[in-house]
Amino acid sequence: MDEQMDGLEVTACTRCPALVASRSRIVNGTGPEDADLLFVGEGPGAREDEQGEPFVGRSGSVLDETLLAVGLERSAVRITNCVRCRPPENRDPTAEELGNCRGYLEREIDRVDPEVVVTLGKVPSEHLLERSVAVTAAAGDLEEVRIAGTPRRVLVCVHPAATLYDRSQADTFETTLERAAALAGIDDSAGGQTRLDGF
Repeated sequence: MDEQMDGLEVTACTRCPALVASRSRIVNGTGPEDADLLFVGEGPGAREDEQGEPFVGRSGSVLDETLLAVGLERSAVRITNCVRCRPPENRDPTAEELGNCRGYLEREIDRVDPEVVVTLGKVPSEHLLERSVAVTAAAGDLEEVRIAGTPRRVLVCVHPAATLYDRSQADTFETTLERAAALAGIDDSAGGQTRLDGF
């Protein structure tokens, strides 16, 4: 087998020749291994490939700021991607590439066992729900699906980058993250950071 996993970390994989050629490293998920919320993006971009963490560019800043706005710290949630290697020219991962990486994602979801999986954008939403999804219209919708045989609650969310190109999406993004926190039973009034703390 051309793969190696150490816990939740994929340490070696050569299943996708185009991604192996375009990556400088494998970008694994970050955050607690028992997080109540697991965010799933599409794949690493250039900044993520450089730094070895998901969502560290402009989209990551939007995600961090919005998490804080709804009373959550980035360090309290887990963030991962459908594919762990940067696609060339930041193109969407192919169906084959998504399939090649699916087992790693399923193992991560299984190990973390989150209360809610939040899909950030069209690719992860369609990948985990296994159907076409109009993300802008479906943002905030909760569905129960079986992932690797286990029922999981999946909350559809727009990609944080959508808020950079269309400011009207910022409210949708924040409202969806508020719903995610509520569904996961994370109450920011119970000792967590409220909107005014720390400012």
